[in-house]
Amino acid sequence: MAAEMLSYIDRKSPVHQLTGVTKLICFILWSTAAMLTYNTRILLFLFLISILIFIISKIKLEEILFVLVFILVFLFINNVAIYVFSPQEGVKIYGSSHVLFEISGRYNVTLEQLFYQLNITLKYFTVIPAALLFIVTTHPSEFAASLNRIGVSYRISYAVSLALRYIPDVQRDFRNIARAQQARGLDMSRKEKLPKRIKNAASILAPLILSSLNKIDTISNAMELRGFGKNKKRTWYSARPFQKSDYFAIALFSILFIVTLIITFHDGSRFYNPF
Repeated sequence: MAAEMLSYIDRKSPVHQLTGVTKLICFILWSTAAMLTYNTRILLFLFLISILIFIISKIKLEEILFVLVFILVFLFINNVAIYVFSPQEGVKIYGSSHVLFEISGRYNVTLEQLFYQLNITLKYFTVIPAALLFIVTTHPSEFAASLNRIGVSYRISYAVSLALRYIPDVQRDFRNIARAQQARGLDMSRKEKLPKRIKNAASILAPLILSSLNKIDTISNAMELRGFGKNKKRTWYSARPFQKSDYFAIALFSILFIVTLIITFHDGSRFYNPF
């Protein structure tokens, strides 16, 4: 059976040893810092750190390769859309224009626009590895227990746990429905033309949605029959206390966050201008 995408991958690594809440806090600090800054030097530094953390986690690239490629395709589409709708955005931001070549009308390629879109791409490259690591290194039950430990309602915590657990189920359902549709003659291989493949793939959505709704109804009924949510508290089998490594990670990412903000806004602008 093919490996599940975006599901928990058990490894013995320093990243896995951190509690779910620690990883959530670090991810929020990390992604906020990356989204706020347009300083290329900071983004490059954060990108290199994210690669280092990825290596430390012992997650293999091929285990998340499909999702990564899927995200990169949307990143490419996003970059194309930025240029199509705002080809002079970089010129407006950096206040200069170094034209490399003309295309037509207001469309030309400038160093400023390329630099601006480089920063956008670096933002994605910085946040994507952290987001993927958060999902594949965090056990859903342990994460729910950690959320409840810091004051989040156990009803909300358990809902988050169910959502994380449901990702592999949706993937399995998608594969099973796709195989059933292919057995009925719907070709979604590369032999078929792209528009036809998209149309055939769309036929999977309706049964997938119906299957998902049916499972949601089954889970809701089961939880209701077991009296879930009637008491104010509950115990957790997977609860883990904070360790020294958790406090160290939160402190380290907090320092990175603060330093990023100081460097980014020290001159009153989020944009690093090399022009």
